[in-house]
This record gives sequence, C-alpha cells and structure tokens, in this order.
Amino acid sequence: MSEATIRGMDHIGITVPDIKQATTFFCAALGAELLYESVSIGQEIDQDAQQHTLRLAPGTQVKAVRMLKLHNGPGIELFEMQGPDQDRPQRASDYGLQHFAVYTDNIEQATQRFEEAGGKMFTEPKPLTFPTEYGDGNQFCYGSTPWGGIVEFISRPSPMPYEKETTSRRWKP
Repeated sequence: MSEATIRGMDHIGITVPDIKQATTFFCAALGAELLYESVSIGQEIDQDAQQHTLRLAPGTQVKAVRMLKLHNGPGIELFEMQGPDQDRPQRASDYGLQHFAVYTDNIEQATQRFEEAGGKMFTEPKPLTFPTEYGDGNQFCYGSTPWGGIVEFISRPSPMPYEKETTSRRWKP
C-alpha cells in the first residue's frame, strides 16, 4: 500500500455571527492575518449552490466568507451566515467538532492577549492532566471567543511519557 496522501490540516471553518468582529478578534487574539475574502458582505452568490455544497438548513444565506492565516499551522476560514435554525456553538460534551487548539511558547502571554481581545478564559493555564502528556512546563487551558466558540491553548516544551513507547510524535509548530 502506498504512503498516505493526507499531508496535514489545511484549515478549520468557523461560522460566526459577525465576520468583521470575528476577524478583528482573531487578528488581535491570535495574531491572525486576513488573507482574502471569498465572499464580501453584499456580494451576490449562488445561494442554492452553497446550500447544496455545505448542506445548510433551508433558507440559510451565506453573507460573507474570509480566510485568515495563523503564523504557523492551518488557516481559519470564517463564514457569516443567517439562517432559520442557528444556535450557539456546541459544548465539549456535544457530538461534533468541539474546539481548536493553538500552540504557544508562552501560554500566559497568549491567554492575556486573548482576554484583551475580548475572549474569556475558563481557567488559568495548568499542567496537562493525562499521564501520557506529563512533562515539565507542559500546560493547557481553554477559553471562549466572544460568540461562544472554544479555543484551547497548549504548550509542550518537555518530552512526554508516550514518546518512550513509540517513535511517532505529535505535530508541533
């Protein structure tokens, strides 16, 4: 069998209530950069094709789409949509994608920047809790975007115990 064709994560897609606010937030909180707008606010697009392609609830309108770039790692594609069955973001206990994580060398500085941009941290940074991830300085914490999406901050400067059992390693920017 040939080697896997998947090379890595390209981007994550996030539906937000206000694309301008979300862009400003991610640029301030994570140092993201706006790469381009796929759909500008007020631009006419084929809404039927979008409903079919994205399997949207009937009546949902795609209002704007933007691609942001993080310093290192996957991009963030923002969607602003208006539809009849929209709800708050899921909780970690609900089925589906629940959060995305960003790697940082300075977790205290990163979470402070996140809060200054309007995010809310759930806890202070704390040691990674799973025995396979223990290590000096290995920390994490979660926070919420202004619209309720969940972001994890993680720092893993030390080797982890799982590394003694396999040559495979987690990706690290």
